[in-house]
Amino acid sequence: MSEVRDNPALHRFELDADGHTAVAHYRLDGGVITFTHTEVPPALSGRGIGSALARGALDNVRGRGLKVVARCEFIGGYLARHAEYADLLT
Repeated sequence: MSEVRDNPALHRFELDADGHTAVAHYRLDGGVITFTHTEVPPALSGRGIGSALARGALDNVRGRGLKVVARCEFIGGYLARHAEYADLLT
């Protein structure tokens, strides 16, 4: 598994694993990033790839000083289970 990377040209964070790419789509407006949809290929399901993607994306966001709006159910659920990221919410 590779590192989570931001792909600003496609407005998404990406994580490669076993020849597949999991993505978390976003919109960036000023100092707020809105996560809109997360996709984990079926071949990667159940292996914690989505959680690794969320963690890497949120760590990147924190490092950039952005605030988060979670319109994506997966990212919203991750935030609800991980209080260490509560400070990122708008």
